[in-house]
Formats: sequence, structure tokens, C-alpha cells
Amino acid sequence: MMKILPSLFLTFCFLSDLMAQGFQVNLQGQKQQAMGSAACATIQDASSLFYNPGSTCFLPKNSIMAGVSTTFGRTAFQDSATNSISRTESPVGTPFTFYSAFAVKDSSSRMKMGIGIYTPFGSGIKWEDGWTGRFALTSIKLLSIFIQPTFSYRINDKIGIGAGFIFATGSVTLKKDIPVIDADGNYANATLQGSANGSGFNAGIYYKPNNKLSLGLSYRSQVNMNVDNGKAEFQVPSALAANFPNGAFSSSLPLPSVFTAGFALTLKEKFMIAGDINYVGWSAYKALEFDYEKNTPSLIDTHSERNYKNTFAFRAGVQYKKDEKIFLRGGLSYVITPVQPGYVTPETPDATRLNIAGGFSYIINKKIAVDASFTYQRLKRADTNLETQLSGTFKTFVYIPGFGLVYTL
Repeated sequence: MMKILPSLFLTFCFLSDLMAQGFQVNLQGQKQQAMGSAACATIQDASSLFYNPGSTCFLPKNSIMAGVSTTFGRTAFQDSATNSISRTESPVGTPFTFYSAFAVKDSSSRMKMGIGIYTPFGSGIKWEDGWTGRFALTSIKLLSIFIQPTFSYRINDKIGIGAGFIFATGSVTLKKDIPVIDADGNYANATLQGSANGSGFNAGIYYKPNNKLSLGLSYRSQVNMNVDNGKAEFQVPSALAANFPNGAFSSSLPLPSVFTAGFALTLKEKFMIAGDINYVGWSAYKALEFDYEKNTPSLIDTHSERNYKNTFAFRAGVQYKKDEKIFLRGGLSYVITPVQPGYVTPETPDATRLNIAGGFSYIINKKIAVDASFTYQRLKRADTNLETQLSGTFKTFVYIPGFGLVYTL
């Protein structure tokens, strides 16, 4: 038991893992999602504030867009020793986005300003009662909100630059069982609640050498989510209460930098293809450490090796303008996991995978348009965690329908 308890709060790394390739689904605009999130060199709507601030200044009109994506995820785990199967009972997640972009003076102005408010992740996992890995995790609920004021400046008719400041805030609640049984035969458990804040920036360059081709480069900086005055609570037999004192903890968790290069090519005015390459700086996530306000021989400050590696994601999408009101889209993305063998956990049973997406837009009138997208992910990963010795195969399916509205001023 004492060997297991020092790693009690390691699952809090889910806050950062969701921004890794692990569960990174770029839910930042329905048009872009439908194209596999290949968006660094496209001009679609105000969500370019996220994908490439340098392209925002080329938006022909002021616009506001809002959207929501509903994430339905299911994971099954087959234990390698017993062949028993455990499943999640996860709630539906509803990550949202809001973007607005406005010319500083009039529609001919070279400068545009904007703000983005979005949830890069916001969902949860709940494993069924008594599952094999309950001492690693039983449930987690997670919410994160990024606020990004941004400027974008058109140097000339071909080049635009932009940058934004990111303020990040988040919260997490997670639970896990402790291998201690009370008089009624129930396992003890722990609950961890914490809030985290961080800051960073987003910058980009957009280049359109001619009417058919556009190129883009963007960079999102690393954001360190600092957790201060987190709250740890234990439900244990009274005889062990002194070994597990309720109290505060602190930690700092890295969200990785992302460098993106992309292109978009328009063919015959109605057909566009786009591609992006993401390089995600996950090597910054070497270890996870927690400093507890109250230490005992059973609850000590922890250091857990993570040893994530830098990774790539390759994205491609197509858009077809059927007529003046309907746009059809499709996309693929090949995402390489940063999680090396020996480090797979039940909250991030990550694997390299191929994502499939599609969607459409319908232009209601000159001011209002409706966007819709659907993304499908399937993951499979077999591993033995070096720290917890949880060994088996995870299979995960994720379905993400999304809906958005765009209002043009």
C-alpha cells in the first residue's frame, strides 16, 4: 500500500495530457474541424484567431462566430492477467468556442482586432464501479477556458501578421480508490480538487502569393498551468486518518508549444485543398511533481517520470462550394502519440491514430450562416504502466458532432 500511495495524485496530469496528442481534438471552429483541422493557411471565419492570427486581417468583413461540440467517448480496458473487461460511464462533454474579429476603423482598415474564448478541453471520464484500475483512477471532471485577445495587421495585399495573449484558467476534480478496506468492506478513497492558471501567446504569419495559393506559419507557446492551494480530501478508516490528512497541494503542469506550417490551394474557384503539419513540444513534460502542505510517511511529495516525446500531427482537408449557399467539407488527420511505452494511464489511454471528419455550411442570408461538423476517432493501446503495473489493452471510441453559427456584420 505504501508503494502505491505516493503516486496518489498522478492522475492530475490529465489537465495537461488533454492538450497533448493524447486527447487533442482541435475543437476550435466547425469549418476547420470538418477539414481535419487543417486551417493554418485558410481564411474561413473569426476562428482564425486561434489557427493563425496572421490571416485574420484578410477577413472581408467583421464577424462573430460561436459553436459547441458534443463529445461522446467510450473506453474499454481488458486486463492482461485476468482478461476481465472494464468500461467507462463517461458523461457527455460540451467544449465551446466564441470568436469575434473587427476592423479597427472601417472595412478597408489594415488592422483587425479580436478576442477568442474557447475550451481546448472540457469533458470527463468515469469508470464503472469496482473496475480493475480503480486504484489509479475512478473518475475525473475537467474544464479549461482560454481567453485570447488578438491583433492582426495586413502589411500588404499578400502578407499578414498577428499575435495574441493567452490567459488560461481551469479546474479539475478527480477521484480514486485507496487499497484500504473499512469495517463494511468498502475501499477508502481520495478526492482531488484544484484550480490552475497560466499564460502564453499565439502568433502567426499568412502569405498569399497569388489568388490560388496561400501559406501559413503559426506558433502557440507553452503554457505552464500553476496549481496553488489545491484541496485533497480522504475518506479512510478513522485509525488511518492521521496518515492521510486533508490539506492543500501545489504543482506546475506544462501545456506544450505547437508549431504549425500549412498551405491552402484553390482549384477552379469551387474546390479547395488544405494541409497542416503540427510539431508539438511535449518533451517539456519530463516529470510530474506535487508538493503537499501536510506530509506523512504514507503521503509524501511525489515525483513521477513521464518522459513524453515531441510529436507530429499531419492534417488534410477539402472544401467544395456546391453553390452560393452550401459548402461541403471532409478531412483526415494522422496524430502521433507522445506517450512512450510504459507510461499509458487510464485517464489518457493514448495511441497513434487516424481521425476522420466531415461537415457542411449553409448560408441562410448575407449575415447568418450555419456550420456543422462530425469527427470520429478510434484508439487502441496495449501497455504495462511502469509505476502502477496496470497492464492490459485500452480501446477507445470518440464521436464528436459539432454545431456553429456565424454572424457577419
